[in-house]
Amino acid sequence: QVQLVESGGGLVQAGGSLRLSCAASGRTASSYVMGWFRQAPGKEREFVASITKTIFRAYADSVKGRFTISRDNAKNTVTLQMNSLKPEDTAVYYCAAREGSTWLFWGQGTQVTVSS
Repeated sequence: QVQLVESGGGLVQAGGSLRLSCAASGRTASSYVMGWFRQAPGKEREFVASITKTIFRAYADSVKGRFTISRDNAKNTVTLQMNSLKPEDTAVYYCAAREGSTWLFWGQGTQVTVSS
């Protein structure tokens, strides 16, 4: 079992930056692939970025070059640095942990609002 707690959301103007953090607890938390998803009002949850324990990263096309995912296996934390934010980045952002091909564990989400 892995518990995930996100922090760092908020309100920012377009072009600004935010940094999201996810604290994972559980004995084997560092062995999971970690990722970030987001869900905007009226839309389905979508993949944003992921990172393996060996620091292989993947990004959605919509955030490439603007967002950076990183992790600290010793501290069981995952961060999402978001730069050049756009109004369309507004969503609730969720941290998740994957085993195999299944995203098993989810955080409660943190709101990110980008004003134009």
